[in-house]
This record gives sequence, structure tokens and C-alpha cells, in this order.
Amino acid sequence: MCGITGWIDWDGNLTEKSHIVSAMVATLAARGPDAQGTYITPHAALGHRRLSVIDPVGGAQPMIRCRGAQQFVITYNGELYNTPEIRQELETKGYTFSTHCDTEVLLQAFIEWGPACLEKFNGIYAFGIWDEARQSLFLARDRIGVKPLFYAERGSSFIFGSELKTLLANPLIRPELDEEGLAEVFMLGPARTPGHGVFRGVRELKPGHFMVYNRQGQWIKPYWQLVSKPHTEDFAATAAQVRELLLDAARRQLVSDVPVCTLLSGGLDSSVLTALAANSFKQEGLGSLPTYSVDYLDNDLYFKANSFQPNADAPWVTRVAEHFGTCHHNIVLDNPELAASLKPAVLARDLPGMADIDTSLYLFCREIKKRATVALSGECADEVFGGYPWFQREEMIQATTFPWSLQSEFRISWLNQDLHSRIKPADYVAQRYQEALAEVPCLPGEDARSARMREIFYLSLTRFMPTLLDRKDRMSMAFGLEVRVPFCDHRLVEYVWNVPWSMKHYQNREKGLLRHAMEGVLPDDVLWRKKSPYPKTHNPAYTELVVGEALAILHDPASPLQQILNVEKLKQLAQAPMTAANIPWFGQLMSGPQLFAYLIQADHWLREYKVQVV
Repeated sequence: MCGITGWIDWDGNLTEKSHIVSAMVATLAARGPDAQGTYITPHAALGHRRLSVIDPVGGAQPMIRCRGAQQFVITYNGELYNTPEIRQELETKGYTFSTHCDTEVLLQAFIEWGPACLEKFNGIYAFGIWDEARQSLFLARDRIGVKPLFYAERGSSFIFGSELKTLLANPLIRPELDEEGLAEVFMLGPARTPGHGVFRGVRELKPGHFMVYNRQGQWIKPYWQLVSKPHTEDFAATAAQVRELLLDAARRQLVSDVPVCTLLSGGLDSSVLTALAANSFKQEGLGSLPTYSVDYLDNDLYFKANSFQPNADAPWVTRVAEHFGTCHHNIVLDNPELAASLKPAVLARDLPGMADIDTSLYLFCREIKKRATVALSGECADEVFGGYPWFQREEMIQATTFPWSLQSEFRISWLNQDLHSRIKPADYVAQRYQEALAEVPCLPGEDARSARMREIFYLSLTRFMPTLLDRKDRMSMAFGLEVRVPFCDHRLVEYVWNVPWSMKHYQNREKGLLRHAMEGVLPDDVLWRKKSPYPKTHNPAYTELVVGEALAILHDPASPLQQILNVEKLKQLAQAPMTAANIPWFGQLMSGPQLFAYLIQADHWLREYKVQVV
């Protein structure tokens, strides 16, 4: 993976502003530690930081290719998993290649097919292509939104980049937070409304969309959307198809010229990918597959099962690693470091995130990067196959808001009273929820229950899953680690989308379809283990650390949170017994301790980015 940026200015001369372009590129150094490059003309500048994964010698960017008198320049972040097929098709049309990297294939595909090239790609990507002859910029983002792409228009200038910090390095973009931004951070956060860049006037290109920007303006168009249609295959055929699609996705995503590993939690999703990767390593004579797990000091002493986290992961990690003979590394985090990493993690994400769920991944990726450059991870299987509590619990299924964020009144109570009338928090959340429901591609004739489950899946895929993809991208790329997510293969997502709930929930088991599809791949006890989410610390020492730091912030009159939050209410919460510790206010894992960790991140973000509330 890499970091990309660009700046189009119709009125100025960008060759005189190369220092600003360099500053924008510099913000992406962690994403691309291996090389950098810029392309600057009077009206267009593209920048790139490279993480070498395929063809480390070739593939320098920005890359330039010509067709006749036309010159095309690309800056690209991503991986194409069907590069060989596209390359072969282009070769039959007379194209030749000077590298073995997917960047050149993608650029030549655009030169040949224009925007239609996107329909051919299987991969994760965000890229910009500048057509010098037409003075036109083309931007695109992968179907699922695994790779980020932010942009903003200011007068005669258009600026884009992989991360918000990249845009903020340009003096035209200011860190201003208006009513919508406040509501995004404090009512929806750490989720975001699709396309919303939080800072005023900053947007994110939505997944499955492309943009054309030229002197006439900008045009944004979707090239991929979920389509609802009747599912005609029986259960056996459906399970077989799921198995085939997942096997192919994993096989394609193991291709790399640098060391590969898998992240292993002991749960179904990561264990499936570990099994497929370990078998592939053995077949190709590559030795033992490296695997990595994360745990917390003394978690075995303090873990208490609850309905959101029914059992500990550590014994299952050992079970899977020993069964497949992997070269396993268990990373153990201590609570002081976990708490101390809240601040660097928020800088990596550019926004308050999932608190210690982010920081644990941040520290985990730091350790993995010492030995590997590419990792496969089980993200998004729960959204695709229906693994979360809100697919199972009736009160969550029937909720009249986002089912992973049912504590709206609790969250509203955090806000300063003056802010209530300004952002109307309950109305804002309700509006965003209704907008999401209005997007759902309905299936005519579907019964009410099936229709509601389709809504839950759509909400999860388009509103919850992006939060996890953001987390995975920013925390891993903070250390130049490329994480691939086979369950996000668009062929698998669009196929399973139309599989009826009765099949997905086969035998009344969460992800029942996936479990049956993977029979014979995993030992039965692992295959049928009850779902447990990403591990978090249960040590009360962590709660003491974050509550103590949050209280210090709440007592600090210089804290920017003083003007936003109901400080007295939060002080009372911090000083009371943590009775809500097992009641999540976001997802499955963000409960009492994570509230105060979130406040620490929000305070640091507001200060460090010099955010102005306007």
C-alpha cells in the first residue's frame, strides 16, 4: 500500500508551490516508507509515498505513460488481485509493459478503457490519474472502500489525499468543525456518514464511486452498487459457492514479493484465513506460515464472560496455531502503554477513534511490521455473514436507530446544553438513519422479516464496516504494514448479499452459512466456537488510568472539551462506580472505560490539530 495526494489549481502556478506539495507528501511517509515522488506542472501536482510489495525495483510513482500525444500520470494506493488477467488482455491489444507491478497495469487499463476499467478490477485501491492533454483528473475508490480518499475544493483549487492530515498540510484547508462535524464526532463517532470528511468542506469519495474533475467542474458517479435479486440456489450449492469464492479471494491475496502473515484471534474468521494460508504455504513449499495474535497482561486473571464477549481467545489461538503448525507470535500489551498510545493512535487516524480498540491494533501492527510487510485479516466477515449481536437480538433488530449505537440518550447527556440547540443531536442521528434506510435496494415481494434483515445488513455494510476498515487502514499504515481483507472481495460480498437470512443463519447459528462452507477446513471445535469479538483488556488498571487522565482533562479550564461537553455530568460518571462497564455505547466493545479513552482522544485531537469550532 502507499499514500497518494494531488493538487489541481486552474489560476495559480503550482511549480512555484512545490514546498507545499512536498509538505503534503511528507504527511504520508509512514504509509510509504520505501520511496517518494512528485509530478508538478503549472496546473497539476501529484505526490506519492511508496510501500513496495510487488516488484520492489520497478513501479516508481507518480508513473507516466503515453498514448500517442496524450500523457497520463498516476498516483495509486492499493493492490489489484487480478493483475495477470488484465495484463494478458492488454497484451493482446498490443500493450507492452516495462515493470511487473500492478500500477502500470492499472494505468494502461485506464488508457485503454477509461472509467470502464473499474468494472474489470478485483482489488482494493484509491488512485488519481491526470490527463495532461485534456487537463482532467480522474479519481476512483474501490467498491467496498478499503482504501481511503479525501478531497476538498477551494476556489480554483482541488486537493485530494489518502488521509485528512495530507489535506490539512495545504494552507487552503483549515481544521474547522461546524455543526455537522460536531454531530459526526460526538453523536455518530467513531463512525462517519459515508462521504463526510468531518472538517468543514472536506469530503471523502464514497466506495464504488469515481470522479472526473476538470475546468468545467466535477462529476461523481457510482460504478458499483449492491443489487437485490432473488437467490435461486439451494443451501448446498450456496455453501459450495461461498467456499469457492473465499478460497479464490485468499489465494489471490497471498501473492506478494515481501513477507506475508495472518492475524489470528482464534475466532472463526481469522482461523479460516490462517487455515487457507497455511495450506497454501505447505503446497508451495514455503515452510510454516507466520501468525500473530494480541493479548493483554493479566487478562487471564480479570476476564469475565458476558453476552457480548462469551469466552477468552488465548486458548483458541494456541489450538489453531498448533493444529496448522504455524510459526506463531503472541504479542502481549501492558495497560500503561495501551493508555499512552491513545494519543499517537488518534494522530494516525486523524479523528477520535475506537479508543483502546484502536491503540491495541496500533501497537500490534508495530510489532508485526518488525518481521512482515503484508498481513491477511478477518475483518468484515461479521457484516457480510451476520455475526454481530444486532443480527441476533430482537431488541436490536427492531431498533429505530443504528443498532450498534442504541445509547443515544446517554450520548446526548455528554453534550453541553448550548450545543443541544445548535446541532439537535437526536434529530441529526434520526436523519442520518433515515437516509441510510432510503438507500437500501429493496427486493419486491420480500416478506417483512426478510426485508428488515436486509436493512440490517445494508446498515452494517455501509455504516458500521467502514469504521473497522478505517481503523485497520490507519493503524496498520502508521507502520507501513499492508493489511488485506479477503472477506471484502466484492464478488463474495455481492453474492452473499442476496442469500436469504434463513441460509446465512443456518441452524440458528451466527454465520451458520460460513461455518458450513468451511467444514473440513477447520477442526470442528474451532469451526463451531461461539463468536467472540476482537480482544480487549479487562484489567481494572486500564480503567483507572484512562478515568484518571480523563478527569484531569475535565478539570482543565484550557481543554477545548469545556465548550463542547457537559463537563459536570462526565465528572460524575467518572467518579461513580463503572456500572455501565458492560453496556456498550458503540459496537460490542466500547463501554465505560472506552468512553473516557474516547474523551482523551477527542481532547488531544482538538488541541493537536488546532481545530476551530465555527
